[in-house]
Amino acid sequence: MKPLHLISFILLLSLLLVACQRAPPSPTITPLPEPTNPPPPTQIPPTKPIVTLTPTPLGGVSLPVGEKADLVLQNGFIYTADSARNVAEAVAVKGDTNIYVGTDADVQTYIGPNTQVIDLQGRMVLPAFVDSHAHATSGVSDIYEVFLYGIDSVEKYQQTIRDFLAENPDLKALQGAGWINNVFGAKGPTTAMLDEIVPDIPVVLYSEDYHSVWVNSKTLQLAGITRDTPDPEGGVIERDASGNPSGTLRETAMDLVAEVIPPYTVEQYLEGLEYFQGFAHSLGITTVYIPSLPGGLGEALTALHEFDASGKMSIRFPTAAGINPEDPLSKVDEIKALIEREKGGYFEVIGAKIFMDGVLEGSTAYLEQPYLHIPNSRGELLWDPQKYNEVCAALDRAGIQIHVHSIGDAATRITLDGFAYARQQNGPRDSRNIITHLQLVNPADIDRMADLGVIAVPQPYRFVIDTYYTQAVEFVGKERADRQYPMKTFFDKGITVASASDYPVSWPPNPFYAIEIGVTRTVPQSLGDIYVGADFQTPLNPQERVTVEQMIASFTINGATATFLENQIGSIEVGKKADLIVLSQNILQIPPNEIHRTTILLTFFEGKEVYRSEEYAQ
Repeated sequence: MKPLHLISFILLLSLLLVACQRAPPSPTITPLPEPTNPPPPTQIPPTKPIVTLTPTPLGGVSLPVGEKADLVLQNGFIYTADSARNVAEAVAVKGDTNIYVGTDADVQTYIGPNTQVIDLQGRMVLPAFVDSHAHATSGVSDIYEVFLYGIDSVEKYQQTIRDFLAENPDLKALQGAGWINNVFGAKGPTTAMLDEIVPDIPVVLYSEDYHSVWVNSKTLQLAGITRDTPDPEGGVIERDASGNPSGTLRETAMDLVAEVIPPYTVEQYLEGLEYFQGFAHSLGITTVYIPSLPGGLGEALTALHEFDASGKMSIRFPTAAGINPEDPLSKVDEIKALIEREKGGYFEVIGAKIFMDGVLEGSTAYLEQPYLHIPNSRGELLWDPQKYNEVCAALDRAGIQIHVHSIGDAATRITLDGFAYARQQNGPRDSRNIITHLQLVNPADIDRMADLGVIAVPQPYRFVIDTYYTQAVEFVGKERADRQYPMKTFFDKGITVASASDYPVSWPPNPFYAIEIGVTRTVPQSLGDIYVGADFQTPLNPQERVTVEQMIASFTINGATATFLENQIGSIEVGKKADLIVLSQNILQIPPNEIHRTTILLTFFEGKEVYRSEEYAQ
């Protein structure tokens, strides 16, 4: 053999030996199954990217000799949501942790004979979603209550109630939620509308925003509410022309009927929590900030504690405990003790929830300028500002995050005054106080939010023109209605924005709906059954549109930041928990008005598969 040929032969043999040494035993590679049904005709396949991102090798950890990953996702578009917004091709998981993020080529060294390997076939992977304000304990309502969402007439409400009663003839009381104020006018629905359907048992039906209840005469009777009952502080009993209660109770007036219907049992709450967990997984959500507990520290709290202890929990529930205007300052110590007691599990108490005002549709949001239809009213301020300031200082001194409901611009100003007072009294700290909803905000207060390090928690599901906008024009005028719900300005000022659904107020709490609406500020074309009086063409406050990337951040890393979990979840990085979701389409490579059609194919919680779409083969 000639020397040159001999050298070539030796070199080839050496390369083959190296390859054999490197090649892992052949694992079983599971391709992500194709849908059993074709996608909708309007679904645009991700073949023409709107943005082009280059996969970046991000690295991994060294495993002991002989150890391999438990799970590998490869051949994908893995949007990491890290600080550089890197995109990878593959991710490897060991136990509950990401151990490698990078290229298909380099992930091969993590694959062994027992590694589950999923061929993504180019599909998009995101960090699992964080919903930064959702009432997960209301899962029990989806099971046991009449569903009144998306209905646009009194007659349809009545028929829905009749149908529910026919299916549940042995009810001793009727509960439900979802009716819309604008269907009934400023005074709300009446007892007469219910009495003709259900006169014999008490009825308590919450509005879609959960800030008003619609009751029948039986409920008023059992609660002892008459024309002589005064409006409670911070609440409104709607009345007819003669001064009699007409059937709608708002804000703190809802408490007057709290004892009429028995609370749900711990067992019922547990059933609701398990239901909600499965529902959340199907939407790609693995972390939910519960902003308050129904019934204070009663059955719901016990159910959350027991659910966590049961080992069935595969979702995180950071939670805030409520503090009310009538509570003494010692309530802060009670919340601090609860935080210490519930540390260490998937359910933890991390903050305190405060309601500063009501809602615009109930004329109870606290505004800088009066309502047009009630010229002598600026709404309901639920706290004495000085007491609120002292509570903020006490909570801050105890190291407790403050989570405030604020709808009106005047309410947000007073909310920020309390945060500033706490900083003045105690000095600056990493408080990450939250203001949620933020429907009307004075631009000067957005600068104050940035200066105070406040986290904004809006609900993008509401950034549309529908019946609520129509009512807002009537109540506050077109100028104020047109500047509702800032979003881009928050990002531009450097404020951390963590998106939320406020479930069950937004139903379903599908993050893809919110992501699309945050980008377009219009109602998605196929969601007319959810939004009453929807305008599919005209955007609400279009200068506040944000990018798809910003919306992804608001449901991932920013949500993690809002719950002090940014070192554990919120992005796909080595050392973080393997909370991962696989999408049906790449939301960075399709027109924004198609994002709402995206579905979840797989959800992983800490490396374990907790959801697989029924549309796909097992």
